Amino acid sequence: MADILLIAGLSGAGRSQAADDLEDLGWFVVDNMPIALIDKVVELAGYGPTEQNQLALVVGTAGQQNDAVTTVHRLREAGHRVRILFLDASTQELVRRYGATRRKHPMSANAISVEDAISQERLLLDTVKGAADLVIDTTALNVHQLKTQIVEQFGGGAAADTMQISVVSFGYKHGLPLDVDLVFDVRFLPNPHWDEDLRPLSGQDGAVSDFVLGQPISQEFLERLYGMLDLLVPAYRSEGKSYLTVAIGCTGGRHRSVAIAEQLCKWLLSTGYRPRLTHRDISR
Repeated sequence: MADILLIAGLSGAGRSQAADDLEDLGWFVVDNMPIALIDKVVELAGYGPTEQNQLALVVGTAGQQNDAVTTVHRLREAGHRVRILFLDASTQELVRRYGATRRKHPMSANAISVEDAISQERLLLDTVKGAADLVIDTTALNVHQLKTQIVEQFGGGAAADTMQISVVSFGYKHGLPLDVDLVFDVRFLPNPHWDEDLRPLSGQDGAVSDFVLGQPISQEFLERLYGMLDLLVPAYRSEGKSYLTVAIGCTGGRHRSVAIAEQLCKWLLSTGYRPRLTHRDISR
C-alpha cells in the first residue's frame, strides 16, 4: 500500500517548494495534480520495475483541493496511508511575495486586488485546512527553514503508526502561533524575569529551569498536563490524526514557557514519542 501525501494550501505559501524538498527525500512528486487522476496515479505507482510507495501530490486550485478531501477518505478505505499537508501564510506576507515575483494570483480575475484574491482563496480553503493532518505556516520561514521542517516531518525518522508530536514555546506579546492544535498558557507561574540574576538567562539554563519547575504549582500543572495528553493523544490517533502540535506560552517566550516545554518533551520521550521541540521566541 502507498504512503500518499496531498500538498494543499494557499497560492504562494510554498507548495512547490515543499514538493521539491520531498523529491529530494526520494518521494515521487506530481505537481498540479488533477483530482480525477489521483486514483489512476496511485494504481500505476504500485506497478513497474521500481514500485513507488511514497507519493507526494500537489493539488492545484481551491476547487480541486476541496474535492481532495473526499478522495482522501476513499484512498484510506482502500488501505493506503493518506495525509494532507496544508501550507499557510499571512495575507500580508503573501501580498509581499506576489509583489516581489510579479506573478498573477490564480483568483485575481474575480478580485479587485491581490489581497482580495487571497482573502477569497483563504475562505474557499477553510474546509481543506480543517481536514489537514499537518499545517505549516511559512510566514516567517525561508526556503531552508521550510526544508528543515519537511525533512523532520517526512524524512522517514518516525514510524508510520506513531503520532508525530511537536512542542512549541512562545511569547504572547509576539502573537499566538498559527499552526498549533493545543495551547497552554503558563503566565500564572512565578516569573523569573523579575529576578535580576535570572533575567538574562533562558528556560534552557539550569537556574531558570530549577526556579520554574521548583514551584509546587508547576509540578501540579505538569502532572495534569501529562494526564490530559495521556487521554488526548490516543483519541487523536484513533481519529486518524498523524500530527499534534502543543504550544506553551508565557509573556515573552523566554523563561517559563521554555522550561515547561523542555520538561514536557522529556516526559514525551519517556512515554515512547519522539517530539520535535521549537522555542520560537527564546532569542527575542
